[in-house]
Amino acid sequence: MSLLPKNLETLRRKTKKSIMPLLTPHLLKLRINTYAPYVGAGIKVEHVDLDQGLCVVSMGLNALNKNIVGTQFGGSLYSMVDPFYMLMLMHQLGSTYVVWDKSSHIEFIAPGNSKVTTRMKIPSTEIATIQELAKEGEPVFREYTTDIVDEQQKVIATVTKTIYIRLRKYSKSKEQSSRIDIMEA
Repeated sequence: MSLLPKNLETLRRKTKKSIMPLLTPHLLKLRINTYAPYVGAGIKVEHVDLDQGLCVVSMGLNALNKNIVGTQFGGSLYSMVDPFYMLMLMHQLGSTYVVWDKSSHIEFIAPGNSKVTTRMKIPSTEIATIQELAKEGEPVFREYTTDIVDEQQKVIATVTKTIYIRLRKYSKSKEQSSRIDIMEA
């Protein structure tokens, strides 16, 4: 409970909402890049634009993310992709939708012996498709696939994520919110 009178609390929220959109991509990138598991694995968000549905993530090869044979550790490769599709969809669809990771699959193609990068993109047409599919309240399951490539653009791994999306009013997860929503509130 805030100690501020109700009208001051409302003013604080409105002010924060008008300022935060300008800062959010930079703060989000900083927050993710200082997240302990990502720091330890050497994972770095190079670019994030939630409005455009784009995230570029990289990971150099270092002593903390090498596996037993000296190549990129598979768990770290998967971590490069893990939260981003859900995060982009939550942002683009807004608070009237519930978004959850449903399942994931990673296929290892070749050993990662250098810095690796992945570029995840959700086209704007995808958002319209989801909204159309979800309008009657049924759950929507969408698959997104991204390649993780090395410095020579050779595919190291392919990650496929299945995401569950549903209009909040029809969901049993009505109370789901993101920590980013709380930061912006």
